[in-house]
Amino acid sequence: MDATNERHETLATNWYRESDCSLEAFAQQLQRKSDVVLRFAAETQRDIPIYDCRALDEALIDPVGQQALQAEWANVLLDGAGVLVLRRAFHDTSPVDDATHIFDSIIRQERESGTRGADHFAKAGANDRIWNAHEKLCLAAPTVFARYFSNAFIASVAQAWLGPGFQMTTQVNVVRPGGAAQQAHRDYHLGFQTAEEVQRFPAHVHTMSPLLTLQGAVAHSDMPIKSGPTKLLPFSQRYAPGYLAWRRPDFRDFFETHCVQLPLAKGDALFFNPALFHAAGANRTQDVQRMANLLQISSAYGRAMETLDRMRMCEAVYPVLLDYRARGQFTARDIDCVIASSAEGYAFPTSLDRDPPVGGLAPESQQALMRRALDEAWNASTLREALRHQAWKRLS
Repeated sequence: MDATNERHETLATNWYRESDCSLEAFAQQLQRKSDVVLRFAAETQRDIPIYDCRALDEALIDPVGQQALQAEWANVLLDGAGVLVLRRAFHDTSPVDDATHIFDSIIRQERESGTRGADHFAKAGANDRIWNAHEKLCLAAPTVFARYFSNAFIASVAQAWLGPGFQMTTQVNVVRPGGAAQQAHRDYHLGFQTAEEVQRFPAHVHTMSPLLTLQGAVAHSDMPIKSGPTKLLPFSQRYAPGYLAWRRPDFRDFFETHCVQLPLAKGDALFFNPALFHAAGANRTQDVQRMANLLQISSAYGRAMETLDRMRMCEAVYPVLLDYRARGQFTARDIDCVIASSAEGYAFPTSLDRDPPVGGLAPESQQALMRRALDEAWNASTLREALRHQAWKRLS
């Protein structure tokens, strides 16, 4: 199917299918020229704009200059390369060093307690992961936390993409010598769903998903190319069905052939559109411990208007669904409609220390637990216990 027919069929059906993803159309999006004007970038390497933060201090002080700079960043992330680098985001790297010491101690503690974090997109091996590093750093060393996140460049990029009221979370990733690379992927939200689940979302949601999150990373060590800094495919965020395409072998092969890497120095920061195809590289050094603090920043708008006790709602409606199903008064579709209106349908946010992914990239949602309980005909007390255990796992 050529790109034109693909677009027409998508407009007619409003849903993407993994089988319809076109590598030719994908390549065309990567080759399309960018209209983004780079007034503030110091240079461009491998199509990626590089900003020297030492030259941007005045722009951040001046409201007009800051807005112009943020507009440029937003345009780069939306329709330009989809990724940008901030050189010397930390002019003074002492907060980075102090945070590194805290993170190292957390990794040791978690290893000793048997709670070593796993990576979503890489095989287990020499990699270490700290889930919820943001809260852990704040509680362990609030002074270090304050010095670290007083960084105006991090806040300005977040506001450029998400606006005010953003929600910061971070996860530390350490890839030691010999650590394996990740597979090419897109990120949260749709990037953490299975292909079958992603196909259920209409096309406009695929467009919306990357606007809800900004991905970033602060280098906590120097990262020469051999150490495996993030592999990036500039402009790949433009391909609308990409949340389905990235799992396909032909797209992954294309990524490995065409991706680029940039060396980073300690204190540099990298930010990219979560729809950009990317993957952490393999650490092929003998002595570099590559550490990055991964920033996953969410829009303030990713929240419901009211707070509901959905666990109590599930407990109340479950006996009715069990009874109606047994007597044939509700079809499977009827039951799904009730579950969708009562139980929490999304597995996040959660504590990934307690609630790791199950059979994919995400833990079991409350809706999935309800369906499993009905399929296995649990009694009400069994469901109540399972809901409470699930709620406990979601606590930090």
